[in-house]
Amino acid sequence: MPPSPEPLPYRSEFLIRWFVWYVRRYQLRPAFTAVRLACDGNPQPLPPGAPLVVALNHASWWDPLICVVPMDMFPGRRHFAPIDAAMLEKYGLFKKLGFFGVEQGSARGAARFLKTSQAILAQPDTALWITAQGTFADVRTRPVVLRPGLGHLLHRQPGVHVLPLAMEYTFWNEKRPEVLLRFGTPVVSTGREQSAEYWTNQVASALTEALDQLATAAQSRDPGRFRTLWTGTRGISGVYDAWRRLTHRFRGQRFEPGHAPEPADSE
Repeated sequence: MPPSPEPLPYRSEFLIRWFVWYVRRYQLRPAFTAVRLACDGNPQPLPPGAPLVVALNHASWWDPLICVVPMDMFPGRRHFAPIDAAMLEKYGLFKKLGFFGVEQGSARGAARFLKTSQAILAQPDTALWITAQGTFADVRTRPVVLRPGLGHLLHRQPGVHVLPLAMEYTFWNEKRPEVLLRFGTPVVSTGREQSAEYWTNQVASALTEALDQLATAAQSRDPGRFRTLWTGTRGISGVYDAWRRLTHRFRGQRFEPGHAPEPADSE
């Protein structure tokens, strides 16, 4: 008899909605000014039902939480992500949010990653999010080195669309940092026509290009080069901004909490 299909990681839609709300309101909002997407870095349209992998660099601890913002750009898809197996045991809630555990540095972990990822991508309404470097790395480090697992996945499964996602954290004019994003040129796998190493290098090259282009836009310090996906907290502090707000009201003036006006496209 043929082997039974690999079950997908468990997702509780109720808990996912709660988690996204909680992260945006109580984690991201107090910590960041905004999440912005480079205007020339929108994700390219995908064929309907195309297997999708979003491969991002791993700049900080915040990366998986930041992803709750750009996930909205892929409506109708169920989102999944690998996580270190030890961390999944430590933070059990993630077992109900579409995360699946992978043993780091073991053949069993690599096999688990490939088997589960292939099962996810076999479904037409899914997306797999991967911090492809596998460990924290500065956005300026070159060359960009990726773990080999994604390359082996693309070698085994043709037709997968990989969207590189560059992510950078930077301070501009406000007290809190900006989160800047840019999608790169997609890599579409043709499976075993090329080696796993070839596919790893293709994704690394595309991610490097996206990081370099994002760095150039970030250095401009110009919010006009970005579309604001989500707005966090602007201003200095609760008490001081409350006083500023009150004095502006007495003067009949519009209160702007930030150091500079927010671009008109802010959401």
